[in-house]
Amino acid sequence: MSADTTINDHGILPIQSLRAGIRDGWIAADPGIIDAQLQPASLDLRLGSTAYRVVSSFLPGPDRTVEQKLAEFDRYQEMYELDLSKPTVLERGCVYIVPLAERLSLPAGVSAVASPKSSTGRLDVFTRLIVDRASGFEKVAAGYSGPMYLEIAPRTFSIVVRAGDRLNQIRFRVGATDTSDVQLQAAHDIDPVIFAGGASAEAVIADGLWVSVDLADRGGEPIAYRARRHAPLLDLSKVAHYDPLDFWEPIAGDGNGRLILNPDDFYLLASREGVRVPPGSSAEMVPYDTAAGEFRVHYAGFFDPGFGHRADGSGGTPAVLEVRSHEVPFALEHGQRVARLKYEQLLAVPDVLYGSGLGSNYAEQRLTLAKFFKPFVRRGAA
Repeated sequence: MSADTTINDHGILPIQSLRAGIRDGWIAADPGIIDAQLQPASLDLRLGSTAYRVVSSFLPGPDRTVEQKLAEFDRYQEMYELDLSKPTVLERGCVYIVPLAERLSLPAGVSAVASPKSSTGRLDVFTRLIVDRASGFEKVAAGYSGPMYLEIAPRTFSIVVRAGDRLNQIRFRVGATDTSDVQLQAAHDIDPVIFAGGASAEAVIADGLWVSVDLADRGGEPIAYRARRHAPLLDLSKVAHYDPLDFWEPIAGDGNGRLILNPDDFYLLASREGVRVPPGSSAEMVPYDTAAGEFRVHYAGFFDPGFGHRADGSGGTPAVLEVRSHEVPFALEHGQRVARLKYEQLLAVPDVLYGSGLGSNYAEQRLTLAKFFKPFVRRGAA
């Protein structure tokens, strides 16, 4: 949780270490990696030129490569190939496997973990990294050498993608990176990680930092967005292009600070608190915790160092929550604790931090839709 430039012997690799990994060749790509892929403590991964629509999700297991598993699907006529060198539709409700442009030759002491990018999660596009001989998603063992693949399953909107699109990100670790509750509380006492109204607030820390949901009435402004089940195609190359009302139903507060989630509908909400990630740390939101309720609260849960350092001088930035209830309707109330952030130590403070100066899309977010949508304007508003 250090906020200085101390170099640790374990932690998440910062951007300067990623640049060194690219230079040394253990992170490689065809075409070569561009600066826009590099974030303070993560690397955006790009789709390759081919996708495979498959009948189901899978893991290769310890004895097979992903290519061998795809060959099995092909043999049973459970797969067909798509050309991503041109814009291509990935249909909701289907599963696709895409070889990525990047490949790894990890040093013995370096492992990796991946997660969807924020813009991907806010579209309800489910993505998971797969590597050869893996028995789990999203994780890459230390010393792994080989290609990477992305499973893509659009759940609400059908999307248009092409080679080079960036739907998920990977970060690299040396040794243990977790921050204990004791360490997090001590860090918060010195350099706060949670705020209310721009001022430091009491931190609720129990196996991570808890945040609650904001359902306070906003005078007709949305307290949530619910995804429409029937919407146009959404092209991931078009930024600030789409009318949000074609894709989202805005939900205004009812004055009671309460929202009932419909089973399997997809919602965007915001945390009541502003959160902050110090320069020497990163954070990840735990996506599903039955202690909070039978719902999943985050699909793209990685927060880069510097998140929550607001340009207006106030402290903290709300987290946008990607929520889906399971099995039964679930009533949320304003201020109800819904999610935990687990903080991790960095190997060193990054050369650059998350924020508008880096071109970060959500540095000043409140309840903010993905970057593909125009700003929401209420019907009848000037």
